[in-house]
Amino acid sequence: MVLDEDTVESYLRRIGAKRPAHPDAGALRVLQERHVMSVPFENVDCYVRRPLGLGEAAVRKVAERHRGGGCYELNSALGLLLRALGYPVTVLGARVYHGDVLMPPLRHLVLLVETPETWLVDVGFGFGKDRNSRFPLRFGDRSPQQDPHGEYLLVDAPHGDVDVVRDGTPLYRLERHPRDIGEFEATLWWFHTAPESPMLQALFCVRQTETGRVSLKNRTLVRTAGAERTTVTLESREQVREVLAAEFGIEVPGLPDFERPPGELARIIAAEIAAAAAPRGERA
Repeated sequence: MVLDEDTVESYLRRIGAKRPAHPDAGALRVLQERHVMSVPFENVDCYVRRPLGLGEAAVRKVAERHRGGGCYELNSALGLLLRALGYPVTVLGARVYHGDVLMPPLRHLVLLVETPETWLVDVGFGFGKDRNSRFPLRFGDRSPQQDPHGEYLLVDAPHGDVDVVRDGTPLYRLERHPRDIGEFEATLWWFHTAPESPMLQALFCVRQTETGRVSLKNRTLVRTAGAERTTVTLESREQVREVLAAEFGIEVPGLPDFERPPGELARIIAAEIAAAAAPRGERA
């Protein structure tokens, strides 16, 4: 898919960026930073039982609905924007670290972008301290790379893969062979419908700020600014809905349903996705 000019301009307005004169490294640095600082990392749609999407659907969510999303959504959307601006972009899959254990393949989606120097671009990783960089990382550099979000290190791993490490903690292992966006559809279904999916363990929404971040996890709202940290416990789902609008600019059609057990929520989402797909002949 190629984004039309109106969509490109809408996307750029969404992240507060100007169209670059040339698809170079300096412009790429600005585009990633503006995306990271403007678009929240969030899974709210799972809790209003609205299906997630990749590529074009993710672009509409970010640029038109002024929403955020998870890694599949944010990175696949940004990849289409960068291609429309003239950057060569390659989609890669990654295995996420859980402690010292590598999770199954394709749990994460990232971008390699050529300027012609090769850069790792990731605007959609992590709720807690393990998070993506604010600026692109030099993919060929194996020395520490300083970033406002920490010190990042790219480490060669077996079979030509590359580990991405932040402040000494491995985040994920990149595969080197290119992927098509469609290859992530099966795992996207798993994210929606598996009780153990990280997208169904708690509602979360994170917005970066110049000095820290604002994060929501179910009823807990946390603001950090430098060394200062304040925590507020929200009293109701209605208050959570109000905070989503006030703090993150996210308007949802109903009350977020984060009080259900993950297994029950997963069954509801699976049934609703199947029911929505059936009239279009997408269900066997």
